[in-house]
Amino acid sequence: MTELDPADQQLARDLDRAHVFHSWSAQGALNPLVFAGGEGARLWDFEGTQYLDMSSQLVNVNIGYQHPKVVAAIKAQADVLTTIDPKHANLARGRAAQLIVEKANLTGAEFEKVFFTNGGADANENAIRLARLYTGRDTVLSTYRSYHGNTGAAIVATGDWRRMPNQYARGHVHFFGPYLYRSEFWAETEEQESERALHHLERVIQAEGPDTIAALLIETVPGTAGILVPPPGYLEGVRELATRYGIVLIADEVMAGFGRTGEWFAHQGFGVTPDLITFAKGVNSGYVPMGGVIIPPAIAHAFDERVFPGGLTYSGHPLAAASVVATIEAMTDEGIVENAKRIGDVAIGPALDALKAKHPELIGEVRGLGCFWAMELVADAASRAPLPDAVMAGIRSALVGRGVLPFVQNNRIHVVPPLVVTEGEISEAFGHYDAVLSEIRLS
Repeated sequence: MTELDPADQQLARDLDRAHVFHSWSAQGALNPLVFAGGEGARLWDFEGTQYLDMSSQLVNVNIGYQHPKVVAAIKAQADVLTTIDPKHANLARGRAAQLIVEKANLTGAEFEKVFFTNGGADANENAIRLARLYTGRDTVLSTYRSYHGNTGAAIVATGDWRRMPNQYARGHVHFFGPYLYRSEFWAETEEQESERALHHLERVIQAEGPDTIAALLIETVPGTAGILVPPPGYLEGVRELATRYGIVLIADEVMAGFGRTGEWFAHQGFGVTPDLITFAKGVNSGYVPMGGVIIPPAIAHAFDERVFPGGLTYSGHPLAAASVVATIEAMTDEGIVENAKRIGDVAIGPALDALKAKHPELIGEVRGLGCFWAMELVADAASRAPLPDAVMAGIRSALVGRGVLPFVQNNRIHVVPPLVVTEGEISEAFGHYDAVLSEIRLS
């Protein structure tokens, strides 16, 4: 930890409140935490108070804070060339694309090219653009329980409340994906949930008109909506429907990709290959803004003689590209993706099961894989009524007070630490989860 000046704690907070306009927030009552530095799975403020990060910020710091190889790569690239127009070739950009494609093809797929963006939202925007241009169709189907980003088409493709004040894009239709704990299909088993959700999706396709539908945009494992691991057979069924009706299947792997589920890409764990893959977040843990679309030959070569009408000033930015190369190499060399899978299997999953067994009146369900889990908190186990927002806010405050940075969303705590987290750190975090849940009184 570098030398810190405690006076900077209040200065940082004062400057923020005076001049920073925050996302998804009413501005008046904000009191943001201040962070001065971090390493691995921990952060600290200017007063030296440490926090164990079980949120990975916005589920993006997969490689942990200040990984030395990634920091060094950014510094080295800055010494050579800090920026370059996307129309030119650049070694860091080319190498980043090569490594991303290699990881996408690990299970036998044949992706070929990468269109680089600045983040996940514009990755989804450009995947939608590609699908529409490639098919000559307009409609995009996506689920109600989803988040795809806060730009024109991406926010309207989003299924939750955030799309409602932002309905500026055309041609979007939503459907219900599988969620057995709160089934829309009166299902009692995973088999029923999968079968009925697929029937519902096919009926939506038929009712909208298959010849009008350009893309099916789905999060392979919906993240912000609740870490909704698809039941067996569901993704295979979605793939079959997309193929049968000539629809481009876009896998939004912005949150689930680059090791989060214990696979390089989440869809690889389900034996399904999409037509387009969108990514961001974990590709370089957000060290420099970066995202993109991974494209197969058929779609890429459709634009050999036809202009692709899209572009970004910072597409494939050299500093970001260098950080991608270093991230993928470090994750490969250090077995970080394998660690994510192992930690999920031997630490997070068992700890969640034990916590649910101890607090059956509070924890309705636990679910996840890799370093991508959620516990769903309820006010009543029988009715499954969600724990009220005020109680969830109190849980979050209590965890922060104990030095744990949680990811709290609606009535859920998402357990989504950096993939470099240790078993000891998981045990530490769950000690705090247990203590805080033990203090809750519902009546």
